[in-house]
Amino acid sequence: MRISVSSDMDEPVARALVAQLRERGHDVVSHGALRPGDDPQWAACSAAAARDVAEGSADQAVVCCWTGTGASIAANKVAGVRAALCTDAYTADGARRWNDANVLALSLRLTSEPLLKEILDAWFAAAPSEDAEDRENVARVGRLDLGRTVPL
Repeated sequence: MRISVSSDMDEPVARALVAQLRERGHDVVSHGALRPGDDPQWAACSAAAARDVAEGSADQAVVCCWTGTGASIAANKVAGVRAALCTDAYTADGARRWNDANVLALSLRLTSEPLLKEILDAWFAAAPSEDAEDRENVARVGRLDLGRTVPL
C-alpha cells in the first residue's frame, strides 16, 4: 500500500512511524518536516498528505502534529478525506470499521512508540463495515463534501 505521511516536526515518533510503515511493506511518501525543503507547517503538510489520498496517488495517509488536532482538521478540509485523530488502538479500529477513515491523525506528544505500534496494528487489521447503516453514514459524510445544498 502507498501511504502518505506528514509531520510538522521531525520528532522521534514521526521517524518511528515512517520506519514502522516501511517494515510493514508500505511505500511511504513524506511531507513536511520529514521531507527536506518541504513546508513543515501543519496545515500545509497535512493538506498535502490528504490530497495524495483524495487524488489517488496514495491509498491512505497518516498526518501528525503536536496534538494531532490541527493535522486532522487540515486533512478533513480536503474533499474525499475522512481523517480520524486516534490516541489508542480501539479508536483506530472504530475509525476504520465504522467511519471508513482513510487518514489517520496522530499526536506527536501523546503517541509513544509502543502505542504507535498498537494503533497501526488496529488500523491495518480493521476493514470498513459492510453494515447498511454504517455505509449510509459514510455516504452522508461524502455528501458534505458537495456542499450544504445537497440533502444529507
